[in-house]
Amino acid sequence: MSKIEVKNLTKIFGKKISKASSLLSQGKSKTEILKETGATIGVNQASFAVEEGEIFVIMGLSGSGKSTLVRLLNRLIEPTSGEIWLDGRELSKLDKKELREVRRKSMSMVFQSFGLFPNRSILSNVEYGLEVQKMPKTEREKKASDALDLVGLSGYGEQYPSQLSGGMQQRVGLARALANNPDILLMDEAFSALDPLNRKDMQDQLLDLQDKMQKTIIFITHDLDEALRIGDHIMIMRDGSVVQTGTPEDILAHPANEYVEKFIEDVDRSKVYTASNVMIRPEIINFEKDGPRVALQRMREAGTSSIFVVKKGRELVGIAHASDVSRLVKEQVKSLDSVIKTDVPTTSPDTPLVELMDQVSTTSIPIAVTEDGKLRGIIVRGSVLAALSGNEVNQDA
Repeated sequence: MSKIEVKNLTKIFGKKISKASSLLSQGKSKTEILKETGATIGVNQASFAVEEGEIFVIMGLSGSGKSTLVRLLNRLIEPTSGEIWLDGRELSKLDKKELREVRRKSMSMVFQSFGLFPNRSILSNVEYGLEVQKMPKTEREKKASDALDLVGLSGYGEQYPSQLSGGMQQRVGLARALANNPDILLMDEAFSALDPLNRKDMQDQLLDLQDKMQKTIIFITHDLDEALRIGDHIMIMRDGSVVQTGTPEDILAHPANEYVEKFIEDVDRSKVYTASNVMIRPEIINFEKDGPRVALQRMREAGTSSIFVVKKGRELVGIAHASDVSRLVKEQVKSLDSVIKTDVPTTSPDTPLVELMDQVSTTSIPIAVTEDGKLRGIIVRGSVLAALSGNEVNQDA
């Protein structure tokens, strides 16, 4: 079961909602419905699922419906139709008391505007939500202090918002959301008001926190680079409708339509792709049963000047070059042992491509992609260039 499941969720603003709904079911566009009824389609039959412990990013341009959607999830805005399920409970069926409990204990929201009380200390700001819940002072101060530690603001509890930078104030907002230990964080353009350096710091902070806490996070942004950097899954919206949902790699490799293609055309793919996205299948021989003649024959068939040597289970031994192997054949040597080069550059499958660029450009030997010592693939210059140009890498190349 998904942590959150949304089914055909729709929100229409205006007076002629019934007529607008009818036109929507007929396939009329947002613009056409506005012209005919004066009603605005905020969200149009959105369906998606969010898994527990993932960062699910909803992105789109202004007016795409992303902020409306996140407010529908905790019923700050009531939906026109559709269903929202949280841990198997339909939120639209909850009464006010039950909904209040969900907001207090299951969901916390972080907004773009920091929303801090200027006359309260940082500690007092963080514990405010717990104070509203009438938690005893000693307990709420402890929870607030722990939350400040989590976001790197230990020791700032007695200061006031005006004494902190914008990035630090946003950390206070995040600490306030974390103080009551919610299952789900809803973050609406939370970092958009920050300068680029503070914004990257907050993204790093969020990723570090996620490694420790494994919250379910729904993050709203209009910035594709931010979405690609932090998202496990990304959902792109336009005019209230869901255009495409997928992993960052899915979005880049298989854009659903021209609209998504335009979104991603200026993306620096080297910051998104990992070694596993650009590796190709290597030519290999088994050190324990194959000799020089087999190795040379495989290289001739593949049109390569080297071949990777592995043991049983694809455990990497090294690489052998055609010139050395040819010499062994002439000398009628039966073992490859003397010509295997073991100083092969290696990397893990999840290494970001940007970290490999210098190595790829300077080494003449393919980089071996290994996991637990086993050879999964190799990276060559051609496969990297293909990925950066937006072309699919042929894994069997």
